Amino acid sequence: MMKRQFWLIGIVLLAVLSACRSKSDGPTDTYSSGVISIAADESFEPIIQEEIDVFESLYPLAGIVPRYTTEVEAINLLLKDSVRLAIATRTLTEEEMNSFHSRKFFPREIKLATDGLALIVNRGNPDSLLSVRDFSRILTGEAKNWKEINPNSPLKSIQVVFDNKNSSTVRYTMDSICDGKPLATDNVSALKTNQQVIKYVAENPGAMGVIGVNWLGNRSDTTNLSFTEEIRVMAVSAEDVATPANSYKPYQAYLYYGNYPLARPIYALLNDPRSGLPWGFASFMTSDKGQRIILKSGLVPATQPVRIVHVKDE
Repeated sequence: MMKRQFWLIGIVLLAVLSACRSKSDGPTDTYSSGVISIAADESFEPIIQEEIDVFESLYPLAGIVPRYTTEVEAINLLLKDSVRLAIATRTLTEEEMNSFHSRKFFPREIKLATDGLALIVNRGNPDSLLSVRDFSRILTGEAKNWKEINPNSPLKSIQVVFDNKNSSTVRYTMDSICDGKPLATDNVSALKTNQQVIKYVAENPGAMGVIGVNWLGNRSDTTNLSFTEEIRVMAVSAEDVATPANSYKPYQAYLYYGNYPLARPIYALLNDPRSGLPWGFASFMTSDKGQRIILKSGLVPATQPVRIVHVKDE
């Protein structure tokens, strides 16, 4: 680890010195060498970090410095030309595209994978099923107690926690689950990271967390058929009333076939007219090796044919 850190510091210093010698030449990276910064929604840190580690092992002269932040900030960094590659769950808006076009830039939007939002609860919570309709009621404050979801629940108030108020997770729930309605302020809050959400839910019986699926992986299970043991993952139904027969957990197979209702895409937003290292890394993520990393993480690759293991819910 120390050796890699010293190597990366050396690469960064060389890049800085090169930039100081000739600022007018612009970026000095190539398709497979140099040092760049990228921005990524923090929801995807585990999978993006693995992509970076493999890419750098294949191309020793390349250094990818990730900035894991909110989706809002990641896209803002791309708009300000602070980075040339951002990972997000949406494409650019018409206004954002026009901003690039006015500066003679023509960014690309490349789908990388299909992800899902996972609803997690404390292991002491007996509720394991939830409909999208009831999830919306909870988010908007219409339902504030577990008994309003399940009359037999021994728990009282529901505390919903997100990773960050500006994350893609919050935007998705407001746009796709709540139809643009604001989230409740008394029982819905945001922390800073997905790891903090998992920790909070594990320690609070009445809590419900909303996190990215790739944070759930059980590293000891290569089949992606089990989740981390710290918390419980709820099965979600697109029907108004959730039953064991119509509810699904965010397993890879259910994301692939469209059974899991809280699915969302992941995009690489690329503004790299010189076809340098951002292009190289984005191309790697859509290549056979890069897509296999996505498959291994439990998400659904966008370009790689996949063999899905069928599962039977508990």
